[in-house]
Amino acid sequence: MTKSANTMWGGRFAAGPDAIMEAINASIGFDKRLAAQDIAGSQAHAAMLAACGIISDKDADAIGEGLITVLSEIQAGEFSFSTALEDIHMNVEARLRELIGEPAGRLHTARSRNDQVAVDFRLWVRDQCDAVDASLAALCKALVAQAEAGADWIMPGFTHLQTAQPVTWGHHMLAYVEMFARDRSRFADARKRMNTSPLGAAALAGTSFPIDREMTAKALGFDRPMSNSLDAVSDRDFALEFLAASSICAMHLSRLAEELVIWSSAQFRFVKMSDKWSTGSSIMPQKRNPDAAELIRAKIGRIFGANVALMTVMKGLPLTYSKDMQEDKEQVFDAADNLLLALAAMTGMVTDMAAQKDALHSAASSGFSTATDLADWLVRKLNLPFRDAHHVTGTLVALAEKKGCDLSDLTLDEMQKTHSGIQSDIFDVLGVENSVASRTSFGGTAPARVREQVAHWNEVL
Repeated sequence: MTKSANTMWGGRFAAGPDAIMEAINASIGFDKRLAAQDIAGSQAHAAMLAACGIISDKDADAIGEGLITVLSEIQAGEFSFSTALEDIHMNVEARLRELIGEPAGRLHTARSRNDQVAVDFRLWVRDQCDAVDASLAALCKALVAQAEAGADWIMPGFTHLQTAQPVTWGHHMLAYVEMFARDRSRFADARKRMNTSPLGAAALAGTSFPIDREMTAKALGFDRPMSNSLDAVSDRDFALEFLAASSICAMHLSRLAEELVIWSSAQFRFVKMSDKWSTGSSIMPQKRNPDAAELIRAKIGRIFGANVALMTVMKGLPLTYSKDMQEDKEQVFDAADNLLLALAAMTGMVTDMAAQKDALHSAASSGFSTATDLADWLVRKLNLPFRDAHHVTGTLVALAEKKGCDLSDLTLDEMQKTHSGIQSDIFDVLGVENSVASRTSFGGTAPARVREQVAHWNEVL
């Protein structure tokens, strides 16, 4: 090839088109992460071939022992991966042949790389569902511990990031437990649906060999084999469901991260973040930056992006397998890595953070957070229509704003000038403690309800 032709292809690929094709075609750089799953699938397949009389027990034993050696080399970092061999499947098989010779060539009987990669990837994603579930359980435990410690600590509840009504710290923490519990159920549901085996679908049409797909499915922990060979090799719904569940979970993490960023600011001072999860400034000694929370908030975009990317890869593919599907793994690998990292970091932050009880209470006591309690009192005691009570309350809020005081600081005389029916017992509902204690409806913020939910979640977790 001439120098000018090489330049046309790009200076990095000195060998020309062949090097470019090898670079775009090879997946070993990332799918080597599937080594354990690939070997587990091969072990199950070899044992089944022998049980069905398709290969000899002697060959199956040699294959099994050889695969154990290959796995140990990979785990010890002693395995030499080759780009020329394209993927993890060919790399393992080539090394197996070096170790045991001819029997290695019998391993691929009655299967294809199409069903092989499908089972490897499905096993890997299933493992990630289990890992995420364990991480979510740990985060929920940390949140419940915070809720238990502050079951009756009063803080402002917000709408539009404006003070709305007083709630308890414990109630706020448990809101995230509910979110992450739903995430756990989504991953469990996805795991259940993905737990079917594509192994034995071969290239796309099944095989003429008398294989036992139930045997391999059981050996690999699947509930059953997939029912349609075309679907078995072309389906990536399991990866998409994992990414969809990951995206929703990541969104919840980002919301909590955002609150930690706001709450740890000098303007709020609701929480003090541990030094483990904060950094200082190179020039401003007073700074305490919530970097871990900010990084979680940013990493979430990678998970969202992976979801969109794989949906885009799959949306135009006819049945069955197309090489496009090689692009499935990097997206899922990256999303899983970042989700597990974000969960671990958030669990650490929640465990170590110190809620500032006095600052929370002070903030709850300002901003007319008991205005709704006043309106409710007018409805209950004076039988006012709620809209009229809302108007009276708004007038009193305007008066308190003008005086620069809270509602509870207005005199009875001032209130009665707005509505003559108001009596002194109205002050019983204006304190934030009275407000939260009164919210006893199921799911409410009253400390008694919070403690009930804490007990429930401690039992569940």
